[in-house]
Amino acid sequence: MKVRTRFAPSPTGYMHIGNLRTALYAYLIAKHDCGDFLLRIEDTDKNREVEGALDIIYNSLKLAGLKHDEGPDIGGPVGPYVQSERVKAGIYMDYAKMLVEKGEAYYCFCDDERLSKLKKTINGEEISFYDKHCLSLSKEEIEANLKAGKPFVIRQNNPTTGTTTFNDDLYGDITVDNSELDDMVLIKSDGYPTYNFANVVDDHLMNITHVVRGNEYLSSAPKYNRLYDAFGWDIPKYIHCPPITDETHHKLSKRHGAASFEDMIALGLLPECILNFVALLGWSPASNEEIFDLNRMIELFDYRRISKSPAVLDMTKLRWMNGKYIEMMDENRYLNLAMPYVDKVITKDLDKKKIALLVKTRIEVFPDIPDKIAFFNDMSSDYDKNLYANEKNKLTKDESASILNDVLNILENTDDFSNDNLFTILKEYGKSRDIKVGKLMWPIRIALSGLEVTPAGATEIASIIGRGETINRIKNAINYIK
Repeated sequence: MKVRTRFAPSPTGYMHIGNLRTALYAYLIAKHDCGDFLLRIEDTDKNREVEGALDIIYNSLKLAGLKHDEGPDIGGPVGPYVQSERVKAGIYMDYAKMLVEKGEAYYCFCDDERLSKLKKTINGEEISFYDKHCLSLSKEEIEANLKAGKPFVIRQNNPTTGTTTFNDDLYGDITVDNSELDDMVLIKSDGYPTYNFANVVDDHLMNITHVVRGNEYLSSAPKYNRLYDAFGWDIPKYIHCPPITDETHHKLSKRHGAASFEDMIALGLLPECILNFVALLGWSPASNEEIFDLNRMIELFDYRRISKSPAVLDMTKLRWMNGKYIEMMDENRYLNLAMPYVDKVITKDLDKKKIALLVKTRIEVFPDIPDKIAFFNDMSSDYDKNLYANEKNKLTKDESASILNDVLNILENTDDFSNDNLFTILKEYGKSRDIKVGKLMWPIRIALSGLEVTPAGATEIASIIGRGETINRIKNAINYIK
C-alpha cells in the first residue's frame, strides 16, 4: 500500500513549532517511502478561526519547503480538502447516521442544564462524563424529537465493560478500561463534526496510512480505534510525538519568544536551519549527523527513532546551528541577505562587501551584523581606556601610548594603505623594537575600533577605513589614553 500522510492544521493563528514538527515528520514519512503528503484544513471550529491564519499555513509550508501533493489550493482525487466544505457535502452526517443504524452511535437530546449536572470536579479539574441517558430512547421518541426540531448531537456508543487495546508504533500496545471511555460527541448541535470524528472519517476517505500527532492525543486513540472498528475500516499507524518544552522544561508559549515558525524567522533564523533543528526535536538519525538539508532528512528519516521523552527547544544550540548554516552559505546568497544589515550602519563610502564578508563566520543570525561592524562607520569617543593595558601581552597603557605615537609617525609617512603593506611595515617596526606582533597590533586595533573583539585585525581595519580616518583615530586615542 502506498504511504500517505497528512498535515491537518486548524486556521487558528500562527504556526506553532509543534505544528511545524508534525508537518515535517508527516512529510518525511511519506517522502522516505515515495508516498504522498496531503494538506487538509480543519476549520470546523469557527469560533477559534483567525483571519489570515490560512495564509500563514500556506506561507509557512512554502518557506519550509514542505510541498504537499494534494490540498485545497491544488486539489486532488479525494477532495474537498477543507472540512467546512465537506460538511456542506453532508459527508460527516451521512457517516454518523451509518453508525446510528449499526447501534454504534445514538442521538442525544439532553439540554445544557441536564449536561451541567453531570459535571464533576476531580483533583481540581472539571470533568463531564455522559451517562447514556438518551441511549434508551425508543425509535418513536427519537423520530418525534427530530420531527419537532429538537436540538441534538450524535454520540459514540462505547461499551462500559471490558477493555480496548490499541497499538502505537512508538509506545507499543496500550490497553484502557472501557469504563474510562466517554460517549464522545461525533456531530455537534450545529451539524458540524467534532475534531475526533472528522479526523477518523477524513483519514479513511483520504487513504491515510500514517497519522502523526502529539502524544497528548494518546488518550483519544481508543475512541478512534473503536470508530474504525465500528465502520469495519483498517486502522492507520499512529506516531505520537513527545512534547516540546523550553529550556526550563515548561510548555512553549509566545512569551518564550520562539513558540512559532514566524517568531524564529523574525529572530533572523534561516528557514532551512529551523527545519533541520525542528527535525531533531525528538528524533535522531542513526548516522548521528546534526546538520542536513531536506533531501538528506528524507533519506535518513526513520520514525521508529522518535523519542518518547520531551524535547527541549535550546535556543543557544539553534543559534549555533544557524551560524553553521551561514558559514556554509554561498557568497552571493550570503551577501544578498547580509547587505541590508550592513547598509543600516555603514553610511560612509567604505567597501561594504568586504565588511560583510569579514563577519560571515562570526555571526549566528544576520541581525548580529550591525553591532559587529558599526565601528567601521563611527567608533565611540568614550570607550574603556583600560583596554590598552593588556595582561596577556604584558602591555601597559603607557607602552600602548608609546607604540601609538611611533605608529602614527609611520602611517603619516605611508601612502600605500593596503592591508599587506601596512602589516609588512608595522611588523618591521615591531621587529626593530623587539615587540611581538600580537603586542604591537593590540593598541592599534583598540585605537581603531574601541573594541576588545573585532572581525578584523588592526591593519585590515586601517585598510578599510582609509588613511585619513586611521590617522585621526590614532591621534584621538593618544589623547584619550593620557
